[in-house]
Amino acid sequence: MAGRMRRRFAAAVAAVVGCIALTACETGEGDAEQSKRLFGYQVLSELHTTNAGTLEGATDLAELLSVRLYPGVYVPGPSGQMIPNTDLVTTQVLPGDQRKVIYTLSDSAVFSDGTPVTCSDYLLTFTAGQYPDLFGSQMPLFDDTEDLSCTAGSKEFTLTFKEDRGARWRGLFEAGTVLPAHAVAGRLGESIEELDDDLRSDDISRLTPVADVWRHGFSLAQFDPELQVSFGPFKIAGVGDSGEVTLVANEYYYGVAPQTAEMVVWPGGANSGELADAEALRIGDLRETSPDWHDVDAEGNRMTVETQVGELTEVLTFPEVGTWAVPENRQALAKCVDPRAVAKVSSQVAGIDVPVSPLHVLQHADPLAQRVASVAEPHLDVDIAAASALSGYEVRIGYPYPDARFAAMVDSIRRSCEPAGINVIDVTEGGKTLADLPRAEYDEWGNESWTEGAADVILHAEDPMREYPAANNRAQDLGALRAQEAYLWKQLPSIPLAAQPRTFAVDGAVRNVVPYTGLAGIGWNMDRWQLNSETTPAEK
Repeated sequence: MAGRMRRRFAAAVAAVVGCIALTACETGEGDAEQSKRLFGYQVLSELHTTNAGTLEGATDLAELLSVRLYPGVYVPGPSGQMIPNTDLVTTQVLPGDQRKVIYTLSDSAVFSDGTPVTCSDYLLTFTAGQYPDLFGSQMPLFDDTEDLSCTAGSKEFTLTFKEDRGARWRGLFEAGTVLPAHAVAGRLGESIEELDDDLRSDDISRLTPVADVWRHGFSLAQFDPELQVSFGPFKIAGVGDSGEVTLVANEYYYGVAPQTAEMVVWPGGANSGELADAEALRIGDLRETSPDWHDVDAEGNRMTVETQVGELTEVLTFPEVGTWAVPENRQALAKCVDPRAVAKVSSQVAGIDVPVSPLHVLQHADPLAQRVASVAEPHLDVDIAAASALSGYEVRIGYPYPDARFAAMVDSIRRSCEPAGINVIDVTEGGKTLADLPRAEYDEWGNESWTEGAADVILHAEDPMREYPAANNRAQDLGALRAQEAYLWKQLPSIPLAAQPRTFAVDGAVRNVVPYTGLAGIGWNMDRWQLNSETTPAEK
């Protein structure tokens, strides 16, 4: 499909080288009060969706919740490693100019309704990645792929890549992106065979209803238990009035049962202090870096609160249509954005030194980053004369949720761009995602149009290893990485700014907690968390 800016960049880059359900309980107390009785985990996001592959889910870090609902082919390790999820699937790479990967799913892998996990679930994800505009997906690595062979009901499939592409294949089918195809088919009144035919059809009229269910059906505001069946250690029991999500152990899970069989995941907007006072907050991935409810000098603190520099990069992402589809306009705005000043104000609010993170293709802490950084450094200096090409323009910037640190970053951009005659406005209000950018739309005949969005640019966190198909982060690929980075700074689909700081709150009574600052957050192993006073499933 036409009009996909990031896909165009990717191609060019590669060429360079019971009563548990809260809504069902009838008691005298509110959902939130009932939820506070359970083990609580608070995340950054607002818990809008469990589909981490959508524009909304990618911006809002839906993976924080869905990491143990819809596990990835590879799971994050505590130091950013890519660990094969052999409980679910094994992989075999067939080398050659046209890379192929054979995936073999475990015979034991089933959803929480007892339906086997099959290649159809992966075909659905593949198709969503192939049609990003139609599905509203944000899974850029699929631009490297060419075909997925799948027979309905099969436990094996082969993913074929474009020639000389697919170096970052381990980042495909990540947590929160592989969803129950059989449940989607059921919602459409189809068999799984009919759905597979739709996905293979290349027919916009047949794909459109599938895309609608895939994108919107996994909303938590309209939680559908028949659609949202999981294949991880947890499943969703219900969603409370405050947006909290209750997780319970998935009795059909094919791996080791969770250490804590029931917990509540709280949205980032919930009052952390109230949760902490009620001892409902056991683990937190907090928005506040120095929460006023936590006295670091108090004796007998139940919780430890620490802020650290994370591995994600906070960027300004442009839309793919309209004014910002023109590279010269993106370049002009970049000339008045000062990443060093943005990193400085982020540091001031976070209370920790947040470094500039100027690379598209590598995380700032990657050992190779220093050897690529010289490509980006010339682009970090402010040039008001060059930026003045956009004099008189209004630039609306939004970010996923109201936040003092994000607000300070946007204000820094406003101040540095003002001398160029560019008016920067914060339009976040209750939150904005990549879905709020101007976007292309297609009718049933495939005709393209575009709609005006509620923001011009989105400030959000992303993992550079997932955002652009590129060479792998290996020393032997250094030349390709430098060339790819140079190309991305020329085309500028986004402006990398600074590293994302993360603040974790950990109850000292909880075992097996390992902080992690990637997309999955500290909850990457939440099924292993256990209060010291509890027994494990094996001990019961």
